[in-house]
Amino acid sequence: MARLTAVRADAVLVQAAIAGALSFAHLHDLAAAAGQDGWKAWAYPVSVDLLLVAAWHRLRTGGAKASAWCWFLVALVASLGANVATAGLLDLNDVPAWLRILVAGWPAVAFLGGTLLAHGTRALPEAPKAPEAETTGCPETEDPAAPTAPELPTASAPASVPPALVALARKVADEHRTRTGTAIDTSTLRARLGVPMPLAEAIAAHLI
Repeated sequence: MARLTAVRADAVLVQAAIAGALSFAHLHDLAAAAGQDGWKAWAYPVSVDLLLVAAWHRLRTGGAKASAWCWFLVALVASLGANVATAGLLDLNDVPAWLRILVAGWPAVAFLGGTLLAHGTRALPEAPKAPEAETTGCPETEDPAAPTAPELPTASAPASVPPALVALARKVADEHRTRTGTAIDTSTLRARLGVPMPLAEAIAAHLI
């Protein structure tokens, strides 16, 4: 299985190398026919292929998908156009003026595309949250519109307790006094009535 996978990978690489070489040669021939002689004719296919690779890399890793697709298509059209033009559909000995203009203007287009792809905007990391301000010793001014906490019941002002519960507590307290000869305490009253201690304290205040 591993040998079969290696054979397939080698075949793909060979195919890619052949296709790349043919496309490279077509771009060179078209640039040379358009008046770009010498080393300049060899630089054109390198420029087109590098723009293709940069655009594909941005599509795989970058965030500006629309821009990457745009420049990928521009480079693909340039490569495909050269392949078609050199297939006998264009007289390379008499290249039209508009094609000479396109070939001469390609370096500026490729430079712009490469720069935008290399320095395009990426997704910025989320800014860290600012730390909360520490509480200082300065007194805070009270907001008059803010709701105030309810006042806790005091001994002089017992909390409101239902009369029926007070009557029951008084009956329990009288029974306790008759049986023991002493006044019932708050803990015993709470246990006999089965109420929370704050409520038992409020009831005891009513029994005084």
